[in-house]
Amino acid sequence: MSNSYAADLAEAGLSIGSIRLSPEKPFRWASGYYMPIYNDNRILLSDWKYRSMVASGFEEIIRSRKLQFDVVAGTATAGIPHATTLADRLRQPMVYVRSSSKGHGLQNRIEGVTAPAELAGKQVLLVEDLISTGGSSIEAVHALREAGAKVVACVAIFTYGLDRAAERFGELDPACPCVPILEYDQMIEIALQKNHINQNEQKSLLEWRSDPFGWGASHGFPPEGES
Repeated sequence: MSNSYAADLAEAGLSIGSIRLSPEKPFRWASGYYMPIYNDNRILLSDWKYRSMVASGFEEIIRSRKLQFDVVAGTATAGIPHATTLADRLRQPMVYVRSSSKGHGLQNRIEGVTAPAELAGKQVLLVEDLISTGGSSIEAVHALREAGAKVVACVAIFTYGLDRAAERFGELDPACPCVPILEYDQMIEIALQKNHINQNEQKSLLEWRSDPFGWGASHGFPPEGES
């Protein structure tokens, strides 16, 4: 991935608050664990410049990886707007994948086609906003494959770089590479360079990267029940 796109995205995210770093007052995630980082890429939707930046980053991944595909697919809901922007730029068809099938009507899991069979034999690029443990992205890959599509890659705006996500993508057969514009370690380095954090905070944030689900308890913030 081009360092310029990663650096621009990191600086934008840290400046507008789509990436928030707070080792001293960590965030309680839905899992109940306290984490020193919170990511909300939906804030990037607020300005066309940020949406364009994301799309340009995805285009660079496509060029550098020489990815060939027939359809762009977004994950619901956060991947949908970025998949739409990218598909418009490339003048490609676009679909999106629900987290589960609708409970009424045609009970669709994949929207944008009249029937999933329309994707049979198609090469699909999956667009995700954030890779955490990778669960939702992997489910979307499976849903597309069940429809007969070949998922050539999953591109994402940002990844925490957790081992569990790498393990899950590594278990896919056939393989589906996951390629983010910005990775966690890159973002921490840029945050330090741009004075968004100090060296003590950098150390704590890198400790979290090594043990994300043990970090909170070791820093006086034991996990609480799920919300």
